[in-house]
Amino acid sequence: MSRILIFTDGAAKGNPGPGGFGVILAQEGTTHYKELSGGFRLTTNNRMELLAVIVGLEHIRIENAEVLVVSDSKYVVDAVMKGWVFSWVQKGFKDKKNPDLWKRFLQVYRRHRVTFQWIKGHNAHPQNERCDALAVAAAMKPNLPADIYYEDYEA
Repeated sequence: MSRILIFTDGAAKGNPGPGGFGVILAQEGTTHYKELSGGFRLTTNNRMELLAVIVGLEHIRIENAEVLVVSDSKYVVDAVMKGWVFSWVQKGFKDKKNPDLWKRFLQVYRRHRVTFQWIKGHNAHPQNERCDALAVAAAMKPNLPADIYYEDYEA
């Protein structure tokens, strides 16, 4: 099977504020792709950036897939590629933001062979621009659900 590409973006209006994420899943070398998005009434941009990656990985149906995540989030890309998240695990996520999402990320990350590529945001990258539009639209929907962990523990 060819590599799976995941393009992601997150948005929050007000940061914190209403937020959303956008994801494009694509199979490299084909025209097949799927768009995903969702939003919350009160959250942060970093949470939505990370959640976009999680949702993308969770939608992969096969185990041990070769995956490239393309993101404009230095927060997410550096945390994984520089190994920070693995030291956070060893320290029990003490004093770290978003431990609920990082734990969820690690569960799905370990099921695949994942690499990351950072790209500059708002730089005319077609999939990144589309993910941004999906994230912004999701954040603007009425009657958004609560980001329960954020509202209960971090807000």
